[in-house]
Amino acid sequence: MKYIKTFNESTNISEIEAICEKYNITNYTINEDGSIDVEGDVDLSGNNLRVLPLKFRKVSGNFKCSFNNLTSLEGSPQSVGGFFDCGHNQLTSLEGAPQSIGGDFSCHRCQLITLEGAPHTIGGDFDCNNNKLISLEGSPQRVGGNFFCYVNQLTSLVGSPQSIGVNFHCSHNQLTSLVGCPQSVGGGVYCISNHLTSLEGGPQNIGGFFDCSSNQLTTLEGAPQRVGGFFDCSGNQLTSLEGAPKRVYCDFFCRNNKLKNIDYLPKTHKKLDINGNPISKIIKLFTTSNEYGWISNREDKDLIMDFIDREIIQQDKLLVNRLIEFLDDIGNPKSREELIELLKNNYTIR
Repeated sequence: MKYIKTFNESTNISEIEAICEKYNITNYTINEDGSIDVEGDVDLSGNNLRVLPLKFRKVSGNFKCSFNNLTSLEGSPQSVGGFFDCGHNQLTSLEGAPQSIGGDFSCHRCQLITLEGAPHTIGGDFDCNNNKLISLEGSPQRVGGNFFCYVNQLTSLVGSPQSIGVNFHCSHNQLTSLVGCPQSVGGGVYCISNHLTSLEGGPQNIGGFFDCSSNQLTTLEGAPQRVGGFFDCSGNQLTSLEGAPKRVYCDFFCRNNKLKNIDYLPKTHKKLDINGNPISKIIKLFTTSNEYGWISNREDKDLIMDFIDREIIQQDKLLVNRLIEFLDDIGNPKSREELIELLKNNYTIR
């Protein structure tokens, strides 16, 4: 019997065949170095493995080794035609991982402290959420799908991919700025629940959404100037919208801040939500305009009249009773007629 050396022990052909049979690996070729090529999928998940039982070279389909106790990816295939899933293991690095992936790459819920060893290019999604990463150094530089790095301990985005085809999710980390963030993002950016005090360093043109809610922002300087989806800066410490995007093509949310006015408000096509700001009176203005769906919590009469001057609302769309209550400090009008007369004398109403 001819013996051939595998990555961890001397194994003969019959032993390789027995291991393949045990893990339902079929349609394979044994190479001279003891590695195997597989036409199709390999599923080693949930087998309590501490090491991979074989040395793989090429797998044309998907490769799963998740839900084990692996501490190393030694023995992984060099190339995988489909997705590669090594999540739910005890890995601290990606050394030994495949360098060519046709689909998704998932290493979520391990013990990773570094992404060194990750493939350079990922055709689908890259998912490293719920690890112990403090840095994205070693990340793939091109990701065709989504990039998930939420719920880690990241303090910087330096090292992140240069290009992401869909969405970038870096929420629930320790970030204070977006320096190092990918500049080419085909979809949206989620950076919720960090410690952001600045949006400097983020991309300036977003095809999808931009969500920077639940941070410590006091300014929107550095925000993208064009957002193809919604923009959400709720739950910060904003007193002004200065620096806000110039164009938002969906909803604009700025709930639960400290806004006293809506100067610098971008044009939006669906809804503006400013609920939960420290404003003394509550006003609701309704419109059939395609720019504003609804708005609430206005600070003073000048802001209301600003909407009138922009021809965004019609006289009969005002909630007059609330306006009467709201404008009681400028003459305390007692009736709808008095209010309308007051407005006509001071503002152009169409």
